Parts: sequence; structure tokens; C-alpha cells
Amino acid sequence: MLLIDIIKAGERNRADHPAIIYLDHPISYREFAQSVWRCADALRAADVQPGDCVALLLPNCPEVVIAYYAITAMGAVAVPSNPMLKPPELAYIWGDAKVKGVFTAKPLVSNVEAALAARNQQPAFIVSVGAEPPGHSAIPWHQWLADKDDSKQPDNAVHESDIAVCIYTSGTTGRPKGALLTHRNLIVNCRQITQALSFTETDNFMCVLPLFHSFAATVCQNLPLFLGGTMTLLDSFLPSRAMEAVEKHRITIFCGVPAMYAAFLNFPPDREYDLSSLRMCVSGGAPMTAGIMSAFEARLGKPILEGDGPTECSPVTSVNPLHGIRKVGSVGLPVPGVQIKIFDDNDVELPAGEIGEIVVRGENVMRGYLNQPEETAAAMRNGWYHTGDLGRFDEDGYLYIVDRKKDMVIVSGLNVYPREVEEVLSSHPMVADVAVVGMPDALRGERVVAAVVLRAGQTVTARELERFCRKQLANYKVPREIIFRDSLPRSATGKVQKRLLVKELELTGAVVETAHPTH
Repeated sequence: MLLIDIIKAGERNRADHPAIIYLDHPISYREFAQSVWRCADALRAADVQPGDCVALLLPNCPEVVIAYYAITAMGAVAVPSNPMLKPPELAYIWGDAKVKGVFTAKPLVSNVEAALAARNQQPAFIVSVGAEPPGHSAIPWHQWLADKDDSKQPDNAVHESDIAVCIYTSGTTGRPKGALLTHRNLIVNCRQITQALSFTETDNFMCVLPLFHSFAATVCQNLPLFLGGTMTLLDSFLPSRAMEAVEKHRITIFCGVPAMYAAFLNFPPDREYDLSSLRMCVSGGAPMTAGIMSAFEARLGKPILEGDGPTECSPVTSVNPLHGIRKVGSVGLPVPGVQIKIFDDNDVELPAGEIGEIVVRGENVMRGYLNQPEETAAAMRNGWYHTGDLGRFDEDGYLYIVDRKKDMVIVSGLNVYPREVEEVLSSHPMVADVAVVGMPDALRGERVVAAVVLRAGQTVTARELERFCRKQLANYKVPREIIFRDSLPRSATGKVQKRLLVKELELTGAVVETAHPTH
């Protein structure tokens, strides 16, 4: 089965049922399919060929879903990109993928052009959702689709094993890696999740998580359309808007990251909302604390099922069961068709209770990383995907994530790789040494903290360093605290001992100056 088959089935079997609800406007499966066919015809006219990469730099809106399915229907590869990224970050990703075109939004066109110019890329097209941007090279969405055929389905030879999506995730060098997911990877993961949680075509999924994120793309987009259900799109998260949408559109499934559930708790409702339609909340993207989970469930009376999975696995690999034992602090049981084991450093399986690296095998696991055969070989050793997370199984087969083997920081469900932030800070002329770590944050799960050693005789403020970072990094990657130190703790081999640094910061609270940028 291909992603295009989801659209064909919806048009055939659920033609008048709402596929998408956006700004209170329902879009039927028939209307949605016609928009996908029209966009695919425009891609054909732009000479997009099977295997070509096409970037998506858009907030949540119907156009990003339409373009995603049109690109993959052509046998091309969708490259979802975070709209919060700055031109240097986009330049690397799009240069690596050699994108042939970009779908974006009017406020982002300047960033798109700057990113492409930095790599001397000349794409076949830039399409902008919204009014025509004056003085820019982008084509307005409606002009792009003008006079295109809304009934002609793409007839390119596409196979289940072909790459459908390339999602960039941080790598050990601090540079993102493009995880290559096939049509089969994505469809299989939809089936696995459906079996695990008994979703049906009657479900209406809230999609407020950003669709460039693998969790949202699979669970909030592909899954409801695969079922013949409905996805209700919100372009940004506010607790009041989310609860209003649940009430108005009778949403049954809410998917979020822990920071969203924390925000619900901090939100004083202006009135009582009717949330009786909501039958399940799913959490992923970052660890959920027992305190947030219990407080949310006590306040709203709705269960949260915590799950997990890396982008490389399409991404869901485990979840607590809807019917059965739910264990707080655990990410649940492997979903059907996914094997998870705990390996030691020699790739030998460890028994229940012992901590080691979490490894995964299944038809949902990626093909590999784009243009990185060595990274692919390292991650896919002996037929198992090595997640880099440390975990353990209990005696009932429930998985617990203990720590991250990689020192990724997860801010509101978004990955921040410390090396990337360190490279930016190290390029500042006043900085001699730097280490970036994650510290617990009640709202975001974690926050980025930078420990900085200045060059002898030099001075710079935390605010100045924050502004320096903001020019080169997405806002969520910018350190919320910048701590000035005389030196960093290092091992005998000169490696920064980050765990020791975190302990020192926790014990001393030695914050000399705090940037507190707005995220």
C-alpha cells in the first residue's frame, strides 16, 4: 500500500465525510483528493520526477497536507522542515537533500530565498501560501494550481519500498541527518498504532502538533486519513483554543507533548468546556512526569497514554495500552509488529531489569540516512536500529527510558543537539570554551543551558550572546540560561564531563547571568 492509496480510498469510500477541519471549515475527502490531484498535476508541470526532494516549510494548514500527499503521489520525496529554523540551518538541510522546490508561507519567503542563495541553489519553484509576496520569486498557491486537472491521478510507477519522506533529525556531529522513510514504513506504522490503540473511522484527531514533526505527521495526519477519520487542524497551540475545538468539533483523540499538558494545568479556564467527546489523550516526543500526568487526569478526567519512538521508526514503537495495565513512568509495550530489546555495549541482549541501549526491529524502521552510509551502518548494526536511548524492561515487558545515550535536549518535544549550539557560541570572538546541557523545566520538559568560559580579559553579556545565537539558531535552540565560569569540568582525556557539570549547576545554582529569551 502507498500513501496515495489513502487518498484514493477516502475519495472512493468516504467522499462526503470531512477529512480535514481547519478554521471551522470542513474539507471532504472528495475535495481533499481533488486538491491533491491538482497539486500533483502542478508538480508534473514543474518536471518533478520520482526521487526528487521537495521541501515543506509551512505551519499547520490544509496546504501542507495537500502538498505532502501530492509530492509522495508523484514518487517524489517530501522534506518537512521546521518553520522556526533560520536560513543557515535550512541551507544545510536543503543543500544536503538537493531540493527541487519549496512550499512555504508568505512570512517565510525571505528565509527561503536566503537559505537557497547561501548554497547557490536554484529550485524549479517556490510556492507561497498566502498573498503574493511583492518583490520575491515565489508563486502564490492559487496561481500555482490554476488550470490544473483535479481528476487526473498520478500514474507514476511508485513502489512500497520507495522513499516517501526524508525527515531531518540531529546527528552525532551536530549536523542533522535525513532519515529516509518508505511508503511501507509509514503505512505499516499506521496499522501498528491502530492495532495497539483500537482507533476507528469515527475518530476525530486534534492536530495541533507541528506537522514537520514525525509524531504529528504519522499520528495526527497519516493515521486519521488512513482510517477514513478526521483531522482537525490548529495552526498554533493555546489551551483555550484547543478546548474550544474539542467542544465544537467533538474531537475524540488529543495528541500532545508533555509541555502542552502542563500548559492545560496552568491555564485558568474562562468557562467550563464540554470535553465529553474526548476519549483518549496520547503523549510522546519527550518524557512525561508523573506529576503532570496525575494532575492533568485529576483535573480533566481523561487518561493519558504515554508512548515513544524515534523519527527513524516512523516513529511509534511503544505505547501504554488503552485496555489493560497502564504504568506511569513507562512508555508502555511494543506496538504489534515491532521488536524492542535492550543491548549492552557489545550488542548482547540484557535481561529484564538491566539497563542498556534500546534497539528496534520492524517494518516501520527507516531505510537509512540520506548521503550518510557510515552513520546508517552504525545505527543499523546487525539488523537492529540502535536508538541511542538507555532503557530497561520490567518483569511485565513494559519499557522504561532511563536516560539518553546521546545527550540530546528535548524542548517542548523538539530535539536540540548541544553540539550545534556549542558550535555557534564557540564562533563568538569573546568565547574560549563552552558546554551546552539540558536542565529540567516544568513547562517545556527541558531547557537549554550554556556554560561559557570567556577569553582572558574579554567581557560580553548573556544578552549579547543570546542575540548572537538567535541570528543563527531557531528560537527553541537558543539557551535560556548562560552561565559564566572560569573553567569546565573535564576528564583526563580532556572531554567535558557534562553529567558532572549538570550536578554542579544543580548543587550551586551558579547562574551568573540569565538571558531568558522568549520561545
